[in-house]
Amino acid sequence: MTAGAGSQVLQSADSRPATGQSALARFESYLGALVEIGAGGLVLAEIAILFGGVISRYVFDRPLVWSDELASILFLWLAMLGAVIAFRRDEHMRMTACVGMLNGAPRAVVESFAIGAALAFLLLIVWPAYQYARDELPITTSALQISDAWRAAALPAGIALMLVFAVLRLARSASLKAVLLSLAVIAVVVMLFWIAGPLFHRLGNLNLLILRFSAILLWRPTAH
Repeated sequence: MTAGAGSQVLQSADSRPATGQSALARFESYLGALVEIGAGGLVLAEIAILFGGVISRYVFDRPLVWSDELASILFLWLAMLGAVIAFRRDEHMRMTACVGMLNGAPRAVVESFAIGAALAFLLLIVWPAYQYARDELPITTSALQISDAWRAAALPAGIALMLVFAVLRLARSASLKAVLLSLAVIAVVVMLFWIAGPLFHRLGNLNLLILRFSAILLWRPTAH
């Protein structure tokens, strides 16, 4: 009886992380479904608005002055939600030449590093995106006569959603050690780039050559 009770305790202790992982997976699935439904609705709205604008202009000779403006606003939201969906599905263009040569624990560390690097980049740009959207509040669009913040808000909203999915993916990682190690390395790299900021600023357009050379060396299409 004692051995059986002990085994039940061990089994319950082992099941708690799995339960947490499944809860995170369900939350990610529900949130991803909401984003995809929203993106699908925007596609239908874009088609209806553009089609209605064409019919109104060329069939009834009564153009809708607001249709192009509304379509451009919705298109930015659609682009950001599409980026969120691609990020969640891991379908962005990636540089996987180095990752493909690794297996086991080293590969887990590198993959965690890739997610952490995306997380760091998103954290760096979310505040400027919010500031940009806030600065657009007093600006009024010409046709719809609404605040241009409705358009600009797509940027911080999309970045925030990608941040959520990045955190969820790291939280679901099988190796906590790999996640902590990759985050520590990223923190050091970010600090080094911050210190070297004046040097990169003086390089000017040479930074583009450095980026292009790195992409040529490391890029390989992701196999699905």
